[in-house]
Amino acid sequence: MKMILAMVSSVDGKTTRWNNSDLHSWTSKEDQEYFSKLIEENNCIIMGRKTYEAAKNMIKHRSGKLRIVLTGNPKPFNHLSIPGQLEFTNKPSKKLIKRLEDMGYANALLVGGATVNTLFLKENLVDELWLTLEPKILGNGNGLVGESELDVNLQLLGFEKLNNSGTLLLKYKII
Repeated sequence: MKMILAMVSSVDGKTTRWNNSDLHSWTSKEDQEYFSKLIEENNCIIMGRKTYEAAKNMIKHRSGKLRIVLTGNPKPFNHLSIPGQLEFTNKPSKKLIKRLEDMGYANALLVGGATVNTLFLKENLVDELWLTLEPKILGNGNGLVGESELDVNLQLLGFEKLNNSGTLLLKYKII
């Protein structure tokens, strides 16, 4: 299964502005449009609980699009599950990927946050990183990954300037 990690970050590596999880409060219109298109084009999307909590009011559930939320305790979310559309799980990531492959998924989009990103990178489950880099310095906020010993090498596949302010879309292959 091809796994693409898609995130937005400030120049200083923050994926949230301070303790505010609302990305729309600081990311560019161009990034928001790009990310919406990316979500629309992918039928299997994996995220952590905090990312789900931040995005749940914007998620449009529909048949043929599976969203998986990784959480340490899925039971409190059982009432929110929608078969084939929204699942909450604490299944180990490699077993989850195997299950998704068995279901016929060839691609998945990983949309974070830091804990989930770190877990998937540590287990070598990410094939590419698609990073929108916003020309901002935020100082405080969550990072792309959590505090962990990682040594992940990247090879630039391509880049695109999304606007006149200098928002960049960088696409890397994980080596």
